[in-house]
Amino acid sequence: MQIGQLLIIGFDGTEMTPRLDSLLSRIQPAGVILFARNITGAEQTHTLLRDCQKQVAAPLFTCVDLEGGKVDRFRNVLGPAPSAAEVFATGDRKLFRKHGRVIGENCRALGFNVDFAPTLDLAFEASRSVMSSRAVSADPEQVVAYAREFLRGLGDAGVLGCGKHFPGLGEASLDTHHELPRVEKPWKKLWEQDLVPYRSLSLRRELPFVMVSHAAFPAVTNQRTPASLSKKWMTDILRKRIGYRGLICSDDLEMGGALAAGPIEQAAIGHIRAGGDLALICHHEDFILRAHEAMRREAERDGKFARRVQESTRRVLAFKKKRLARPPAAAPTPARVEKLMRQLWEFGEETRLAMLDLHPITPKPGVLGTPAHHSSRRNPRLLGTPAREERA
Repeated sequence: MQIGQLLIIGFDGTEMTPRLDSLLSRIQPAGVILFARNITGAEQTHTLLRDCQKQVAAPLFTCVDLEGGKVDRFRNVLGPAPSAAEVFATGDRKLFRKHGRVIGENCRALGFNVDFAPTLDLAFEASRSVMSSRAVSADPEQVVAYAREFLRGLGDAGVLGCGKHFPGLGEASLDTHHELPRVEKPWKKLWEQDLVPYRSLSLRRELPFVMVSHAAFPAVTNQRTPASLSKKWMTDILRKRIGYRGLICSDDLEMGGALAAGPIEQAAIGHIRAGGDLALICHHEDFILRAHEAMRREAERDGKFARRVQESTRRVLAFKKKRLARPPAAAPTPARVEKLMRQLWEFGEETRLAMLDLHPITPKPGVLGTPAHHSSRRNPRLLGTPAREERA
């Protein structure tokens, strides 16, 4: 039984080591996810991902969170990408698609085939301090307009996208990285607002992946169980009522919102049992090994869980056969990296100027220059100082 095909794992370090080699060979995961801690250069990242694939028999999902703005793992390698909110503020659907294409080309050049973006959460006041520029609008139809074009742009570059954080964190005032938020919103409003992006994008099968959040919705489930462990949310609503046919993955099960419901073993088993396909464990090797062993033992003990494992394993492998047929890009040369940096900088400038056209800034008397929050995009070689990494 290929339990590893239900796991996407993260790790420390920037190169293959005997320890990482052993972990990958033993687990045979569905994918790996890299963070800024793993990424120091374009060629280094490509080499690391290539070396990971060498240890795993099935094609790997090579994943990254790259939305632009606060969530940008390539900032110190290629330069900063505009946030979703900045691009959305231009009102230009061609730029929405270009945002996806530029980010997708950067991902693919460095060896990634999955970008956990775009964010489909609605930009309500309740979550403003948590989501900020990651959410584009409180109007679900406008969120769909941006996300649809962004996903098409990723696809143009040969990268798979992911809608997140189902069923929606727009009304969540707490950060799921640290706590388990309770969203006290009735079903009817969720269906008419937060779930609209998932409903619309599922109709045309435009979402390769959906990432499920660690927020609880007690008005819907009558429980404090996070959506990532909820059969009602993943199976009854996302699969059956909405008709979603892609892959369902959890947000990082090491987050406080998931571990508040139980230990990592319980979280991983609970996600798969409730209808998830892929459990993300993004950092600690001990958690990965414990989750893998617990799922293996549970499958041996419980026939119903074993059938659930087989169902998701088949789905993951069939998806890979269909969607990962394209060979990976060659290692990026210095000239290619320079071109990507230039392209990203030019896109940042194009976005900034489009925003200024729509929202002109009147300089104060005696004040000259570009707004400070755009100054880091003046030159692709000025990458700035490392910022605190936002987890997605």
